[in-house]
Amino acid sequence: MAHTPDAPVVRRPLGAQISHMLKDRGVDVIFGIPGVHNQEMYRGIDEAGITHVLARHEQGAGFMADGYARATGRPGVAYVITGPGVCNIMTPMGQAYSDSVPMLVLSSCLDEVAAKKGQLHQMKDQEGAAACVCDWSQTAHTAGAAYQLIDRAFAEFQLQRPRPKHIQVPIALLRADAAGAHRNDRGHSFGHSLDSKPICADPKRTSEIASIASRAKRPVFIFGGGAATDRHAAIATRLVARFGAAVFTTYAGRGVISPDYPLLFGSALARPSSADVLARADVVIAIGTTLAEVDLWRGHLGHRCALFRVDIDPETLSDGHGASSGAVLSDSLAFMEGLLHCDVAPVRTGGATTTTGWTPQEVASARALWRAETSAERPGIVPICDALRAAVPPDTMIYSDMTQMAYVAKEIWDMDRPGHWHHPYGFGTLGYALPAAIGGALARKARHLPTMAIVGDYGFHYTMQELGVAVELGLPLVIILWDNAKLKEIEDSMVRGQIAPNAVIARNPDFCKLAEAFGAASAEPKTLSDLQSAVGAAFQADGPTLIRVTPDIVA
Repeated sequence: MAHTPDAPVVRRPLGAQISHMLKDRGVDVIFGIPGVHNQEMYRGIDEAGITHVLARHEQGAGFMADGYARATGRPGVAYVITGPGVCNIMTPMGQAYSDSVPMLVLSSCLDEVAAKKGQLHQMKDQEGAAACVCDWSQTAHTAGAAYQLIDRAFAEFQLQRPRPKHIQVPIALLRADAAGAHRNDRGHSFGHSLDSKPICADPKRTSEIASIASRAKRPVFIFGGGAATDRHAAIATRLVARFGAAVFTTYAGRGVISPDYPLLFGSALARPSSADVLARADVVIAIGTTLAEVDLWRGHLGHRCALFRVDIDPETLSDGHGASSGAVLSDSLAFMEGLLHCDVAPVRTGGATTTTGWTPQEVASARALWRAETSAERPGIVPICDALRAAVPPDTMIYSDMTQMAYVAKEIWDMDRPGHWHHPYGFGTLGYALPAAIGGALARKARHLPTMAIVGDYGFHYTMQELGVAVELGLPLVIILWDNAKLKEIEDSMVRGQIAPNAVIARNPDFCKLAEAFGAASAEPKTLSDLQSAVGAAFQADGPTLIRVTPDIVA
């Protein structure tokens, strides 16, 4: 893993060589915080031509890396120190693991822990602690091992389900001179082609599924976050029309199918009566989704027919949804392309002459019911979401937090493009939206693409210090702060559980003055029309704008 024989040997401290290697592998931005233990990793950042973003907390750095990865499709990279730095970024690593986000965390570690106690930042088992929340955590004991682990991480990001990795390097090794890593001449940079091909389903198996779908009267496709790219969307549009299929998406899969498609049930799998709809299907094909608790909020999908599960992760295919005989281990895009081009019976158009048993009327009726249920559960939020959706410009990328406004929006806000709404779906951590949106906005700034965060008042407390980063970077980031002055979702849950609400109200600061103290702009619209005007102005600003919205806006 050292330099190529015909290349000049350039020796630097390993910490600097790692930055040069990352640049060679396509990394342009690193998020993190320097400290005395990891400062050698900072020696080579400027020389390598990498931009470093100084977070205010390692949790913020991790979420920024997550948001950057979701916006670009490339790994987000973070540098943190030994001990507390690793602990602080473990929450973002856990979030990235549950949501299949490619993130590479590099940290320092102590040279010796078994025979020497009481050291600065000492942990009993730092590698093991990080391993609990990421795909793998490894210690590099040589320069060659560090390079090999980095290349392994980048290769796995491309060829497997993308999940965060942690590599730690002893402090003395970071300081020691080392030859550089080999140049990238074998395709190990993320975004470059590797020799290995994606996992593809057996063509005979794909043809069998196509034949079953073509004979079905009520086929259903379910698209998840593993099929949420523009390339997937282009094929999915033709695929569902061909088979006259009704469509559900998970929250992460929104936008794979256009809102104009008449048989789109939307992201309503969590509505209890969606099980009744799926019970009327005669075949269900779920692509790129784990059908997890946070997708369904029930133990069974509701189908009474054959269920085909298509996923790159064998673990997903062996869950409790009864698809053991319909499990298809395959890259989602490869499977969809194969299914589309199978030579089967007459092509359906999805129009007036279609032979499908689904009707636009029953889809519209179900969606109206589910919208009404959502509005009744969390009163007053639906019209705010409608007003926001009408105000945001095309191609806006949205990052949301664990807040009631996001819970409503995920069900009623149809996306016209995939991969443009990001949420802490699986791990469900508070404080995600602002720093993740900073990472996303930075990735999109050069192309002048709009980015927005939706965060609740309590979740904002977790990471509001990162607003200073958005100001420093001059990001035209729109921050919608839903301020109902309490943990309303928890209060409602306590009431449903016949528990007297307790510990659900915290004293809030004047959020607008706080934003202005950081150097950001702020607004407090009093009507929905004012909200739309404030959003429009914020997208035209040359820095971040916090827009505080309260329930009174619809009073």
